[in-house]
Formats: sequence, C-alpha cells, structure tokens
Amino acid sequence: MTTNFNFQNENKFDAIVIGSGMSGGIAAKELSQSGLKTLVLERGRDVKHIKDYPTMNKAPWELPYADQLAARERKDYDKQLRTGYTVKQSTKHWWIKDTDQPYHEVKGGFDWIRGYHVGGRSLLWGRHVYRWSDLDFEANLKEGIGIDWPIRYKDIEKWYDYIETYIGICGRKEGLSQLPDGKFLPPFELNCVEKDFRKNLKEKYNDRILTSGRLANITANENNFNGRGKCQSRNLCIRGCPFGGYYSSNSGSLPDAMNSGNMTLRPYSIVHSIIYDEKERKAIGVLVRDSETLEEIEYFSKIIFVCASTINSTSIMLNSKSKRFPNGLGNDSGELGHNIMDHHFLVGARAKIDGYEDRYYTKGRPSGTYLPRFRNVGKNKMNFLRGYGYQGGASRGNWSSSSEAYLAGEDLIKNAVKPGEWTMNLLGFGEVLPYHENKMYLNYSIVDKWGLPTVNFETEIKENEKLMRKDMADSAAEMLEECGFKDVQKYDNRYALGLGIHEMGTARMGKDPKNSVLNRWNQIHTCKNVFVTDGSCMTSSSCVNPSITYMALTARAANFAINELKKGNL
Repeated sequence: MTTNFNFQNENKFDAIVIGSGMSGGIAAKELSQSGLKTLVLERGRDVKHIKDYPTMNKAPWELPYADQLAARERKDYDKQLRTGYTVKQSTKHWWIKDTDQPYHEVKGGFDWIRGYHVGGRSLLWGRHVYRWSDLDFEANLKEGIGIDWPIRYKDIEKWYDYIETYIGICGRKEGLSQLPDGKFLPPFELNCVEKDFRKNLKEKYNDRILTSGRLANITANENNFNGRGKCQSRNLCIRGCPFGGYYSSNSGSLPDAMNSGNMTLRPYSIVHSIIYDEKERKAIGVLVRDSETLEEIEYFSKIIFVCASTINSTSIMLNSKSKRFPNGLGNDSGELGHNIMDHHFLVGARAKIDGYEDRYYTKGRPSGTYLPRFRNVGKNKMNFLRGYGYQGGASRGNWSSSSEAYLAGEDLIKNAVKPGEWTMNLLGFGEVLPYHENKMYLNYSIVDKWGLPTVNFETEIKENEKLMRKDMADSAAEMLEECGFKDVQKYDNRYALGLGIHEMGTARMGKDPKNSVLNRWNQIHTCKNVFVTDGSCMTSSSCVNPSITYMALTARAANFAINELKKGNL
C-alpha cells in the first residue's frame, strides 16, 4: 500500500476515532469539545436517536412470527443464534450476519456478538455499571497472574465520577470495599420478595448483601442529561429508547460532539489499517474501505483513538503491518491478540417461594438485583482465585396458562385472572483469568464480505473457572434454601467465551513494553499517538460489567492526549 500524501490537506483532522460505541462516543465528545477537529469512523450504517429505532413502540402482536426469525433468515445467523438472546424480528436490524463476517473456532468456542452501526453496542447493552476497586487492580500482582496493572483505583476514581455524572446511574450506596459507591440517582425499588430476601440474607450472612442493580437508566432528571427523559420502565431498551431513558452514544456523547461543531461522522467506513510513518516514527492516519463501494480512502490526523470493540480493534492493529511493525502495530511484545477474557456465566440456582399470593408489581423494571462478590474478599479464601457476583431477581409467573385448550367457562376465567408462582433466580457472573494461550489471530486465506481477513479463535475456560462455577451454583442454592425458598434447582448451562459479551484483553495495558501493548495512559508503548481505550486494553477482567471502566479510561486518556498535544509531545 502506497500512501498518497496529496490527499492530506483534504482529508486531514486533528484526531481520528475508530468506532462510535461506548468508548468511541466518549472519545468523540472529549476530543471535539476540546476544540480538536475530530473524524469519527463507523464501519456500519448511520443511526439517529429516535428516528432510526423502527421497533421501539411495537406491541407483541405487531411483530411477525411471534418475534422469531423465519427459517429462511436463520441461516445467516448460525453462530449468534446459538446464544439464545440476540437476533429477533424486533432487533435483527442491529446484528451483523455471520455470513457477512464469518470466523473460525480453532480450539474451544467463541460467541462473537456484533452490532455494526453508529452507536454500536451502546444501543444494546445490559446497562449494569459497577466500579472496579483495588481488589481488582492489585489481584494480578498479588497472585502472580498475568502482569500487573499500571494503574490503581485512585488513578481512575475521578473519571468514574465524571462518567457517572454525565450518563446518569441509578443505584443504592452499600459501603462495600470491593464494590465502591458512586454518584447515584435513586435506585429502582426491590419488589416484595427481593426486600425480604435482602433482609434474610443480611441476618444469615455477614458478608453478603442483595442490592438494586446499578444501571445507566435515568430515574431522576436533576441534571437534565442532555434533554434525555426518565426511564419509563417499559423494559424495551434493546430496541432503542425514544425517551433517552438509558444512556447510549446516540442519545448522549455523539450529539454533544456534533454540537461542538468539531466532529465529522463518517458511517460505512471500515478501517483496514493504521498508517505508520517510518521516518516520523508515529502513526499519521488510517486506510478506510467504504463498506458499500469498497473504495479505499486515506484520512490523516495527529492522534488516533482505537475504539472499534475488542476483536475488531485488535484486528485493525494486527493488520497494520510495516517494516517497523511486521507483526502488527505496537506488537513488539507479541501479546497483541492474546489474553482474551470475558465473564463466564449461565450458572447459578433458581427456586420458588410460598406466600406473597396477594402481591404483584407494576411496570417492566429494566433490570433486577445484584449480589456483589463475597468470595476471596479479606480472609475468605477458596480453592480458586478471584470471585463472582449474581444478577437476577424475583418475579411472578404470567397468565399464559389460561391459553390451555382444555380450559373453558369458569375454569378459564379463574385461570386467566390468577398469576403464577413467585420465583427467584441468582445468575452468577465470574471472572476469567488472563491466559496467554486464549487468543485471536487473522486468517488471510478466508476473507469476509468486504475482502478483509477473518478471525481465528483459540479460547477456553480452565480449571480455575470450572472450580468457581461449581461454587457459583452451590452458593446460590445454599442461600436460597437458607432464606426459605423451595424447589431449589441448580443449573450450569453451556458457556463459551464471548457469550458474556464482555470480551476484553488482546492489547493489554502494562508497565513494561516487553510484556504489554499499552502504557498507563492507553498509549501504544512504541507508537505514542495511538490510544486504545475499549475492552482490548484490559489487563484482567474483574467480575463486574466493564463498560463504565472502558468509558472512564477513555475520558482519562482523551484528557491526557489533549494536554500532550498542547505541549507538542504528540
């Protein structure tokens, strides 16, 4: 590839952001609001807030095939359909077809959930947000696992404050060292069964507490939040919220960036590679392939933020080869593509409980409860490293049994007005350790719809995660039984890495360029004007939902980059 420098003046910006999702949106906002002319490149189509949410208000009976894919459509989503919770009639416009971007599982399995459009998975996320603590940042060093993080909680604390205040987080302060409190809006209320479970749990255990899920859903409009409205508890978040009740790039950071007058957004722009100048010893731009025309275009900038999501960001870096970096941009350590992590889940217990027949609840609360990590905290040591938390909650069965064909007359009426039993579910989310052999790499012999190399995966959970999964199921069952539930059933369902949709690692942060890709500011060690701030940068995985940590790291890195540019260091 030969760089045509004649286009530099026409296609030149101060900053380029690759990706428009959770991290890319924050990077776009911070950089453009600082006065930098910023180009945001999104490989998928444009999605405008409200205007482009086609199923946001559709009732169940307005969706064809009972909201399921038709048989002729299923062939395009072979891998993503096996996850059980993505592609439906109401959401199929969000998901990439597996046939457009195939990948190969060389060892183990990997469930790669992809949504290519402006806003990315910020439109689709589960919205749980939990801060890391020093328990997480220090674990690798203390246990001799992987490498040490180059930062600690104090380095990112004010950026958690900043992001929480900006996007709006509801939750309850609990004073836990392993799960720091934040800047919270009022929490969603626990229902009657959950309230009693919280009370009983507190009485029977001194290390466990049930709390409301901490969510990026607005419950009070005290800060205006860019004109976004309060959550209406419709529980249709994944379709796009016309009220802006939950945070997404589309309703928050991208409009802010656009209003600065400094952002240019270009959809349908797949970044092929980052252009490295051997003479300047830094990146000078990116090569883009238009996803509709396949035309190749070069864009140039002083700094580049790589926020395309873990697998795609690392694919871009691996594909960015030069004389200086024959194995991929910044890959002197050989760690690029390695250390893939996720959160292993689909294990826990569920049960029924007597009583509460005279009580129900209203509205569709957008999420449930959270039971924070209690294993390997303090002196509580187990036969495995790290820990897990539980999401879930209590609910009451619906009236679907009234459709049974044999019911008629008074029996039908009685059945139709009587809800089902109360049940409680504790669904574990556990930490996956960083294993060098869990990796991705490019396959140049098989290309995707756009002529780009596909990805090969070699990933599996190991003995530590398997021991943890047994305890996740056993502990859930024990707590439910101790607190008076009946018919307790443990479960441990199919899990493969990626299924938690929290893929991370592959371009980890570290102190030493010999064993890491990025430094403490998310800069590539050996190419200082390129910053990687999505899940790729993570050095370990904790057991909590990671998106707010990505956003906090992005804001921190952007602030650093802006100051370094002003000093002439980039």
